[in-house]
Amino acid sequence: MKAIRYYRYGPPDVLQLADVERPGIGDDEVLVRVRAASVNPLDWHFMRGAPYLVRLLAGLSRPKASATRLGADMAGSVEAVGGNVTGFRPGDEVFGGLEDRGTLAEYIAIRHDGAVLVKPPGLSFEQAASVPVAAFTALQALRDRGQLRAGQKVLVNGASGGVGTFAVQIAKAFGAEVTGVCSTGNAKMVASIGADQVIDYTREDFTRAGRRYDLLIDIAGNRSLSQTRRVLVPKGVLVAVGGPDKGRWVGPLARSARMAVLSPVVSQRMLFFLARQNKQDLAVLRELLDAGKVIPVIDRVYPLGDVAEAMRYLETGHARGKIVITV
Repeated sequence: MKAIRYYRYGPPDVLQLADVERPGIGDDEVLVRVRAASVNPLDWHFMRGAPYLVRLLAGLSRPKASATRLGADMAGSVEAVGGNVTGFRPGDEVFGGLEDRGTLAEYIAIRHDGAVLVKPPGLSFEQAASVPVAAFTALQALRDRGQLRAGQKVLVNGASGGVGTFAVQIAKAFGAEVTGVCSTGNAKMVASIGADQVIDYTREDFTRAGRRYDLLIDIAGNRSLSQTRRVLVPKGVLVAVGGPDKGRWVGPLARSARMAVLSPVVSQRMLFFLARQNKQDLAVLRELLDAGKVIPVIDRVYPLGDVAEAMRYLETGHARGKIVITV
């Protein structure tokens, strides 16, 4: 089968469309013929081996054999099931993700109790493949870390990207009043997916606008902690799910360290987290998708052979919604 592999760290040119053996499946696994996948910042962190903290997981000087795969989101059709699998059958159209990566391939094996479900019938494979990582992040940031309640005011800084477009819609579905921060060119799109107000950061500094919010989902991470705290009510919550990739050693995690030091001595809560894929939250997302409360936003679609180009575009930081790969 064809699959994306990389055997050294570096720019997108290190990615190869390789011929590899099709995975077998155990009794508790499902073999999926991947029809679409998507790329996430996690992929280029592993591809580049940056920050260096990534290399503690993937290999110090070059990727370990078990770490040469990329891709965590997918949608496709079930090709075969293991002997203990009862919830899926060949032909089922499914979507979900892999914690240990590898969805940028023609076939994957995934545990039947992992983050995989029958996909919503109204979604294309491309739409379904855009959901898992970004939507898990948005859902868990809002519901679990931010403890969002109906009627609260939410600010999404970085509202036009993959996580941001899901965060705006999920917050609205949960009954929040939502303000999105984005560029001029994305303002209409962010309003169209449900934002009550849109702040164009090229024309207005949201940290000086005088408005206060109960919850800030900070994806862009382009303001200092003192600046971002200004937009929160005294007992407000800042949840950071991204940030500028500064520093060779820990990259965006440097900001989370500063938050951890400052949080105990201020009235607001400041939290950083990494989302985890699981079947229960995928079911929540499927319900929102089925109800039409969340609609994936896709910027560009590339074939599997052009993943390097997709990664170059992802690294610009200007994608509107998700970047999808057809397989």
